[in-house]
Amino acid sequence: MLPISVCIIARNEERHIEECLKALKPYHCEIVLVDTGSTDNTLTLAAGYTDQIYHFDWCDDFSAAKNYAVSKASNDWILSIDCDEYLESIDIKKLSALMERHPQKAGRILLRNRFRQDGLVSFEHVRLCRFFNRNCYHFTGKIHEQVTPKPACTNAEDAYNSEAVSGPCANVPISADTPDIPDRSPAMPAVNVPISVLHVGYDTSEEEMQSKSRRNIALLEQELKSAGPDAYLYYQLGQSCMKLKDYEKAYEWFYLGLSMDLEPSQDYVQNMVESYGYCLLDMKRFEEALGLENIYEVFAVRADFVFLMGLIYMNNGLFAEAIEAFEKCTTMEQFSVEGINSYRAFYNIGVIYECTGHADEARKYYKKCGGFGMAQSRLRELL
Repeated sequence: MLPISVCIIARNEERHIEECLKALKPYHCEIVLVDTGSTDNTLTLAAGYTDQIYHFDWCDDFSAAKNYAVSKASNDWILSIDCDEYLESIDIKKLSALMERHPQKAGRILLRNRFRQDGLVSFEHVRLCRFFNRNCYHFTGKIHEQVTPKPACTNAEDAYNSEAVSGPCANVPISADTPDIPDRSPAMPAVNVPISVLHVGYDTSEEEMQSKSRRNIALLEQELKSAGPDAYLYYQLGQSCMKLKDYEKAYEWFYLGLSMDLEPSQDYVQNMVESYGYCLLDMKRFEEALGLENIYEVFAVRADFVFLMGLIYMNNGLFAEAIEAFEKCTTMEQFSVEGINSYRAFYNIGVIYECTGHADEARKYYKKCGGFGMAQSRLRELL
């Protein structure tokens, strides 16, 4: 049995809870479930998988609830997941070695976000700090809570050396050889761990997504009032507004966040820059979006930013530059959204060639997309 406690908070999660707990069963981990007021069948379903079930009075604070769950665990090593997250795999041998080698570092799991785009199922890959020793770490933040070090558990080995950049346009070089996917959380001592989790919470109805986004905005604005200016809160507010398709407001939040001192290698900063660019495209401010060329050298470390630049070039009629950007995407290993560095890039090149009257070239690139539905549709039209 792994000396790990899996801690989960729940409320009216009968749609997800059984699938979540069933995925944990093969690893024989202790499961601690804290309920914050379910009125559906959540507790009955959970009882079939664990007897470590507790109640927490909800107080609009996700960190408080998660820290309570951690306090009820029998083990010091904690894996924190949500009910709509299903464990896909753990490399027990590698994980055990990392636990022994880095006892005071948090672990970044691989989270695969499933969502729908253009009517198709897509996946986004991110790294999040969700695995940690509770003697060294705890949760902070009322919403979009983060694993952060406890003051008593810092030492020279764990010191994180980073240089902040002032605003999004500072020209700070970043290595293109950074291994794996950077953490979306604020900078902290952490190591990637061999744990993969599927998140299905974004693969839901538009109505449910909007309801959740409005709830998140209210909590984030409340926290912003008490915490003061905070780039990560601005980023999360912008993301929630984008889900509501309020691109003007999202743009305002992202602009505030990107005006602060930032560490470009942090995944949330990269996502904020890219989301800022997509807001400009959605608002049809195409020429203004070209300004992101000024930070190309800083943020073109993964295919997602280069793909965004390809779209910006397309919308400005710069087709040669767009093709070059999409071709570059297909040579890059680092990415967040699946297909950005392969079939999605090839598809957009095909679209450019088709729209400029080069049907043969268009067909060639559509064929490179494999079974991608939109490419198959264009091929049928061209044939």
